[in-house]
Amino acid sequence: MKRRICGIFAFLVVSAIFLCSCARMDYTDEEPLLSSDTDAEEAWCFTDALGHEVELTSPKRVISLYGSFAETWILAGGTLLATTQDAVEERGLELGESVEIIGTVKNPDTERIVALDPDFVILSADIAAHVQLEALLDDMQIPHAYFRVDTYQDYLFMLDGFCTLTGRPDLYEEYGKSVEDEIQRILEKIPAESPAPMVLLIRAYASGAKAKGMDNLAGVILDDLHADNIVQHHESLLEELSLEAIVEEDPDFIFVSAMGSSEEAMKALKENLMDNPAWNGLHAVQNEHFILLPKELFHYKPNAKWAESYAYLAQLLYPDAMNEEK
Repeated sequence: MKRRICGIFAFLVVSAIFLCSCARMDYTDEEPLLSSDTDAEEAWCFTDALGHEVELTSPKRVISLYGSFAETWILAGGTLLATTQDAVEERGLELGESVEIIGTVKNPDTERIVALDPDFVILSADIAAHVQLEALLDDMQIPHAYFRVDTYQDYLFMLDGFCTLTGRPDLYEEYGKSVEDEIQRILEKIPAESPAPMVLLIRAYASGAKAKGMDNLAGVILDDLHADNIVQHHESLLEELSLEAIVEEDPDFIFVSAMGSSEEAMKALKENLMDNPAWNGLHAVQNEHFILLPKELFHYKPNAKWAESYAYLAQLLYPDAMNEEK
């Protein structure tokens, strides 16, 4: 993989030498740059989620080792050589017989990756098995990049870059810009004078549960919607879900995002927390504001459904404001 310092001066020099257009982006929350020329071959120069400088030009043999990122590549008009099982089992992508399934997201088949001779491998910066592949991909000179999508801005960054590589800026408008515009319309409806609703966000597992904050996509959305997450007042909840602290704050809403089997996660939560008599005294429980969040909007990366994720929570937190016509 070509790695270089893609500063403004270097950008001009490389463009002059190779006579190609290089869309330069950094992995930040700044507004993505929208490609405009579908006829010219255009490179994408950017800093990935692990701080690597990357330059790509119109890859054709693409492997994604994460189903969510595979979906984003497809939304951008790209085709896949191979991906992992979660693309089918969790995302429900219809890939066609020509697309190989090469292991799981946490255990991809490295031999098949090399044998397929890809010109771009898409990886997650949050998955240890992917990070461990870096040395192999470097040694084999296989172009690759790491991504992290925790916010809709991260999604827009990835989608815009992918649309640059596929030469399909129209798909960025359809699956990116329109999503961003809808999110802004939702945020504009939030009444500035209203007190912030107090919330608790729980990530539930079959083996236990923890409170979550800005390290969770639902937590980020709740913050954007001006909700007051009680973990900001009780950081200890991030390590241990204490009913005493929850009762002390008495949140207006309790949201649960389940990992793995929702049934097993909720069973464990009931045994460890909800069976305590104090639980039923919480206002969120009494007002039926104890809500299991849909996985497709809050556990998996929403991608083109980011606006639906915002709308779902906004409708619960501010029903009167969301139902007003503007």
